[in-house]
Formats: sequence, structure tokens, C-alpha cells
Amino acid sequence: MRRHHQFCISDAFLLLFTCFLGTTRVVLPVTEKEILLQFKGNITSDPYNSLASWALTGNPCQDYRYVFCNSAGFVEKIVLWNTSLGGVLSPALSGLKNLRILSLFGNRFSGNIPQEFEGLELLWKINLSSNALSGSIPEFIGNLINIRLLDLSMNGYSGEIPSALFKHCYRTKFISFSHNSLSGSIPVSMTNCANLEGFDFSFNNLSGILPSGICDIEVLDYISLRNNQFTGSVQEEIPQCQSLEHLDLSSNLFSGLAPFGVLGLKNMTYFNVSSNGFQGDITGIGTCSESLQILDASVNHLDGEIPFSITSCKGLKLLDLGFNKLSGSIPAGIGELERLLVIRLGNNSIGGTIPAEFGGIEELRVLDLHNLKLFGQIPKDISNCRILLELDVSGNALDGDMPDTLYNMTYLEILDLHKNQLNGSIPQSLGMLSKLQLLDLSQNSLSGSIPSSLGNLTMLTHLNLSYNKLSGVIPSIPIFWTFGASAFLGNPGLCGAPLETLCSANNNGTTSASRKPKLSVSVIIAIVAAALILMGVCVVTIMNIKARRSKRENGTMVVESTPLASSSTGSSVIKGKLVLFSKNLPSKYEDWLYGTKALLDKECLIGGGSIGTVYRTIFEGGISIAVKKLETLGRIRNQDEFEQEIGRLGNIHHPNLVEFQGYYWSSTMQLILSEFVPKGNLYDNLHGLDYPGTSTGIGNTELHWSRRFHIALGTARALSYLHHDCRPAILHLNIKSTNILLDENYEPKLSDYGLANLLPILDNYGLTRVHNSVGYVAPELAQSLRLSEKCDVYSYGVILLELVTGRKPVESPTANEVVVLCEYVRQLLESGSASDCFDRNLRGFVENELIQVMKLGLICTSEVPSRRPSMAEVVQVLESIRNGSY
Repeated sequence: MRRHHQFCISDAFLLLFTCFLGTTRVVLPVTEKEILLQFKGNITSDPYNSLASWALTGNPCQDYRYVFCNSAGFVEKIVLWNTSLGGVLSPALSGLKNLRILSLFGNRFSGNIPQEFEGLELLWKINLSSNALSGSIPEFIGNLINIRLLDLSMNGYSGEIPSALFKHCYRTKFISFSHNSLSGSIPVSMTNCANLEGFDFSFNNLSGILPSGICDIEVLDYISLRNNQFTGSVQEEIPQCQSLEHLDLSSNLFSGLAPFGVLGLKNMTYFNVSSNGFQGDITGIGTCSESLQILDASVNHLDGEIPFSITSCKGLKLLDLGFNKLSGSIPAGIGELERLLVIRLGNNSIGGTIPAEFGGIEELRVLDLHNLKLFGQIPKDISNCRILLELDVSGNALDGDMPDTLYNMTYLEILDLHKNQLNGSIPQSLGMLSKLQLLDLSQNSLSGSIPSSLGNLTMLTHLNLSYNKLSGVIPSIPIFWTFGASAFLGNPGLCGAPLETLCSANNNGTTSASRKPKLSVSVIIAIVAAALILMGVCVVTIMNIKARRSKRENGTMVVESTPLASSSTGSSVIKGKLVLFSKNLPSKYEDWLYGTKALLDKECLIGGGSIGTVYRTIFEGGISIAVKKLETLGRIRNQDEFEQEIGRLGNIHHPNLVEFQGYYWSSTMQLILSEFVPKGNLYDNLHGLDYPGTSTGIGNTELHWSRRFHIALGTARALSYLHHDCRPAILHLNIKSTNILLDENYEPKLSDYGLANLLPILDNYGLTRVHNSVGYVAPELAQSLRLSEKCDVYSYGVILLELVTGRKPVESPTANEVVVLCEYVRQLLESGSASDCFDRNLRGFVENELIQVMKLGLICTSEVPSRRPSMAEVVQVLESIRNGSY
């Protein structure tokens, strides 16, 4: 029996083998396991062993990770997100006849989609975003009649969008081709997609006009054509889109009347028509959706007055009508829009006074009213905007005294009042604005002396007090000397350095010879020695604390319907979803009720920027975390998208990145929880004035060269990880020394990474107008918003030069002169005076090491992006420098 059975098997095998050779062309059926293994065989890079479970002995439906089967046991879904797989797409996948979802977002697949995929007739979702695919978009996709979602964004596709792509698209709901290199026009055939809810063709080279009939698609609610070359009028077509929620036509060549009529649509949340050629007035704003959060019509040719009806936009967070030809006055009712974060009306012909009602917008971050025709006084009520970051009312006809309550705005970074008719004296209280980076009071009629309290403004990168009526001796403050004489010119009564005018006996008997250091070298040495002893004790203590912390268990915990206190009295609560990435954080309701009282406690504010407001929350037991209260301005439309973005960040772990420890979602509040880093930022440590043991008035004397090098290397490793190990790569785009935090041991931790998708306000303003990182921004980013990892490399190069020289990225050493750090260093290096660049406060350095780091910084700041190294190469060079092999 057994021998006969074996003989039969052999005969069957021989029969099939003979058929395979061509006798009858019958072949063995390929199993779905074999198809998946063929797909794996085309993978050339799997850095995280994501496909390790795809073994010959396994069951695809039970053992293969990322593979999902239907009830009949056939593969229905393949979801491989952010796994960094490299290779090409295997044509063998066409054999998975029941495949419905193919989602390969965030990998490194190259080539194109195989023609064989045309056989996947049940496919309804294709997500190949954030890969390296190239060539033309395949026309055969138009034959897949079940497609609901097609996302080919962030690849290298070129050529035109095929008209045949939309032959059978009546079931398609969303299409994204953004961030490619596509050209040509939008095919008229796209109007066949009767159930299309949205499309995103932004950041391409598309041109032509918007297809007629596109808004006949009744369910269309999302249109993004940003950063293309579209032309023509949209006034007739766009208002027909009665379901619109998100409209972005910015940075194109559209003309005619802007489609303001859609602002009244009940679900409208995002309206951006900036940087086009739109004309006419904006009286089209009859009613306004209470859901509207973004209204940006800046940089056009709009005229007429701002209609009072704009005050019906109760949910508005950003209002930008700047750089137009608007006239009339500012409606006082705008001050009743309590959710506003950004008001930009600058560069128009608007007159009247500044509405005092603006002071009632407590959450306001930016108020930009520059180059208008405003008169009257600056309302004192403006000081009620306590977390304001930017106040720019320059280029007007404002008069009267400067409000003496400006010190209430403790997070103010930009105060620009120049070119007005202000009089009176400069308030002493301005010195309390410790975060101020730009102070411009020039071209006014201010009198009296310069307050010595301005010496407390250690973060200043721009100061201008010129052309006023100031008098007396310029305070002998080192930070004043860095701005040169140009900051004080045009004040005949001023004397002393940095002006050439010497002070006489009539000037309080002060002479120029009085500007000498008051502390002797011996005193400096004693202070430094004491600080070193104290630091040694702290280091031992901190090492013990970190050793205990290293033993903690990590995990993710979800607490549904978690109440967070919405007021310090606990009179009401906000319920939502709290997700903790670490078991070290408390999970009881009482703990969070206590800890989150800080959210409305102004004393717990530790920062306010484009990412939102930052608080330090301390729980019982001494646990501290940083809580960022976000302003999600448009791109994140629901809880799923929010959790997808933050969940991805929660999986990012690197010793030189600030670690995300959780998040909180509710319909009215979104929070990000991250570790609290106690020793401040690199900028303060390099340039601050208030560090123990500092006698030079420069910075933290404990920041010797060994620590600076370690900071440079750690920061480089963090960026290399974001660029090369995360898929898709994470671009920071806001690297500056204030975003490099230092822990107890001066270990650097890079903050504010990966938040661009959460906060579209960063796209519109963070990279151009609100981006006050003067000197750090790569030229291609500042000029044309071309985004790449080389933008981060440029900013990092500036950090290297900052560490070596101890100088700020931009300084004004002499009259009418602005010195950019990288240009200054390059000139000295070329002239053979490299040692003149070194920070004179540095201790324990090897000159050759400094020179090599300096050269690396210059290479990183090359004008041409292709000449800059990658961050992985930067890490290699730094390690070689430290090992003495470079």
C-alpha cells in the first residue's frame, strides 16, 4: 500500500512537470503565501525586520504581521506603514484577487506601480504616499472601478495627470497627488467622480484653469491646489461647491474676484486664497460659518473696507488680510472674536484707531498692524493679551506715551513700534520682557534716558532706538555694544559707547573711561571654582536619579472619558481621551485634576510659540511634565487624524529627542505631553546673563568646549535619526538654539519636531512671517519655501558656528551694518584669521578641533543645498574629529 501510494505521487509530479515543459501548458497554482513571499523577495532593505514573520512555514492569515484575511481565508488587506522597506513593488501581488486595501505609506519603494496591478479588480484603497516612486502616474488605475481612495502624495511623479485616470471613478472619494512634480492641467474627466469628497494637488507645477463643473460634485468638501501655477477666475465655479469645508487656492496666479461667498457655508473651516491676483472688495462676506477657523486672503489686490459682517466669524483663529489695498477702519467687533490667535492687517490703507476691544482676545499670539494709517494712542488694554508673541504697529501715525503696562505680555518676542509719533519716555518695565528678541522704537519722539533695565533683555537679536529725542549716557551694558552705533544714531543728547560722542561732566560726570570690567580675574576664578564644585555635587545626585529612572517600565495606557480640569475651581470639566505612553505617569482622575490645574495657572506657563502654549505640570510625588496646549488650525479634521499623527510621534525614541509621553483629545482641547527638560535651552546658556559664576555678562561659564562638542554631536544624531531612520523622514524646519534643550548633565534634547502636520499655521507663517529665527533659515526656504532635509542641515550649521564663536546668528556691530554669522566666519577663515572667531570664554579646547568644527559649519551653510552634507555624514565627520582621525 505504502509503495503504491508513493508511486502514484511520483507519477503525478512527473505528469505536472511534463506539462510545465510545454506538453499542455498546465501549471501549478501559486498560493497566496507564495505571492507574499515573492513580494518579500523584492524587498532589498528591511531595517526593522518588519517582515521577519513572513516565513515559509507560517500561515499568512495567522502569522504574517501586517497581513489581514477575510472570513474565507483570503488576503484582504496589506498595511505596512512607516517600516522603511526598500525595493520595488512585486507584480506578483496581482495574484491576490481578494485584495481590497494596499497601504504602504512611509517606505522607500522606488520604480512605479506594476502594470499587473490592473488585475486587482476589488482594490478600493491604494495608499503609496511618502515613498520614492517616479515616472508617470499609471493610466490603468482608471480601470479599477472600485477605488475609493488613491494617495500617491510625496513621491517623485512627473508628467501630466492622465485623463484616463478618471474613466471609472464614480466610487472614488479622495485623491491626493500632492508634493510631486506634476505638470499640465487638471483633466476635465475628473468631473466624472460623482462621489468625490476631496482632492489635494498641492505643491506641484500644475497650471491651467479649474475645470468647469468640478463643483457639480455635490459631496466635494476638500480642495487644495496650493503652490501651483493655476490661472483664471474661480468666482463662478467655487461658490457652486455647497459642501465645502476646506479650500486652499494659495500661492497660484488666480485673478478676478475672490470666492468669499463660500465663507457662509455651514461646514466651512479653512479658507486660504493668499498670494494670488484677486481683486475687488470683500463685501461678499455676507454671513460667516461659526466653524470657520482660517481666513487668509493676504497678498492680493483687494480694496474697499473690511465689512462688519466679518465679526460673525465666531470660531475664527486666524485672520490675515495683509498686503492688499484695503481702506476704511478696523471694525471694533473683531475684538469680540475671542478665539483669534493671529490678526494680520498690515500693508494696507486702513485708518482710524486701534480698537481697545483687541485687549479682550486673551489667547491672541500675533497682532500685526504695520504700515497702515492708524492714529491715536496704543490702547493700554492691549496688555491684557498676556501671551502675545508679536506686536507690530510700526509705520503709522500713533502718538502719546508708550503704555506702561506692556510688561504684562511676558511672552512677547517682537515689539515693533518704529516710525510713529510716540513721545514720553521708554518705560523701565520693558526690561521685564525677558523673551524679547526684537525691539524697534526708532523714528519716534521718545525722550529721557535709556532705561538700564533693558540690559535684562538677553535674547535680543535686534535693537533700534535711533532717531528719537533720547538723552544722557548710554548704559554700559555689553548687549548694547553688540548692536553698534546704528541702534542709537539720531539722538543728539545721547553719549557714550558705542557712539563716538564722549560724555562730559554735564552728563552726570561720566566719561568714556568708566567702561571697564568691575570684577578682577581672581574674583572670576573664585566664582568659577565654586560653580564647578557645586556642579560636581549636582552631577552625582543627577546620575543617581537617572539610574533609578532607567529602571521604569514603559507602556501605553488609554483612559477613556478622562476628565481634565477646565478651571482652577473645578467648576466644570472637559471629557475626552487620555493616552499615556509611559506607566511612570499617574493615571488616577485625582492626579490629573490636581496636575492640570496648571493649564489656567499663569505662573505655570513656561513658553508660548507657534505650536501653542506650554505649561509645566507638577503632580504629587514631584513628577514634572511639559504640557503643550495645541491650536490645531485646519489640517487635522478629526480625532482619528490627530491620534494617527501623535501616535506616530509616540513611537519615536532617541536619547537626544524630547520624548513624547502621551496626549489628550477632546472636541475643545488637544494636549501633547512630553518630558520636562530642566536646564533651559542652548541659546540662554550661550548668551544669557543670569548664570551663577558668570562675571563677563555673556553666558554660562560651565558650557566649556567638551560640553559644546557633545551638544553638537547629540543634536546631529537626533537630526540624523529624524532624517534617515524615520519613515517618512521628519523635517524639523525650525532648528535654532532655543529649540535645543539641556538636561541636568548638559545632554542635548531637540524639541518641537514632527508637529508640522498638526499645525498648518506653521506652513503659512512659521516659515515666513512668524518665523523669527533670524539667521537660521536656509535661503531656499526663506525665498521659495522649498522644503528638504538640507534646510535642517543649514540651520544646524549655524548652530555649529554659534557653539564655536559664542556669537548670535545675526549681530549689528557697527553703524548701518548687519553681520550674518556664517558670512563673518567665512571671511575670517579665508583671511587666515580663524582664531579670531573663537569664543573667548571657551575653556579646555583644542584649536584644531575648533577649526574642523567651524569648517563643517561653513559646509553645512553652503548656499547651494546639494553641496551640504546629509546629517548622517555630519555625524560621521564629528565622530572622526573627536577621535582625531579627521
